[in-house]
Amino acid sequence: MSDESAPPGTREKLVRTKQRWAEEGRLLTGTPADPARDRLPPGQRLVQDWPVLDLGIQPAVEEAAARLDVDGLVESPVSLSWAELLALPQEERRNDIHCVTQWSRYDNDWRGIAVQTVLAMARPGPEARFVTMESHDGYTTNLPLADLDRPENLLATHWNGWKLERQHGGPMRLVVPHLYFWKSPKWLRRITLLAEDRPGFWEVRGYHERGDPWMEERYS
Repeated sequence: MSDESAPPGTREKLVRTKQRWAEEGRLLTGTPADPARDRLPPGQRLVQDWPVLDLGIQPAVEEAAARLDVDGLVESPVSLSWAELLALPQEERRNDIHCVTQWSRYDNDWRGIAVQTVLAMARPGPEARFVTMESHDGYTTNLPLADLDRPENLLATHWNGWKLERQHGGPMRLVVPHLYFWKSPKWLRRITLLAEDRPGFWEVRGYHERGDPWMEERYS
């Protein structure tokens, strides 16, 4: 695996900027919405393209090196190679996505493996209530297990009929459409089930533990 790096200092500048947003409560409107009524969450703007946001590094994960481990509080830890992942039932989903940086994009068509398929293989233990997720670039984020274990969530390998591009998390990323998109890590490598919550990269820097767009859960 090799890395494509941005100019020196890009990562630090981005992190400082987004931490300042959290401190200032940037983009907050103070007006919650109802997803059953309001398709666009408060404070969001609709885009037609797909903006690329990362920490200045886009790891080049070759398919031969791509894999997914599911461990922690599970009865049967899972370690799947790329070939084994592709051998699982492939499913399709259409959904909207919402980024904490204010953009939303409607009607994204995904193909991949249902998250619930992999969780069923691992068999979460009764004490498992949270997950932490790690990407090939070292990025981490966290979720309540109940937010991960939903039928619409996908381990996506394709977007709008094409293989998922590296800049968007290819060869595989998580898609959890009901939460802000930083909770859907690119280049996903590992899911670990936990009894207690464990904040990830942005969560320890002022971002919300859950990230519901309609409740404007941008920051902690």
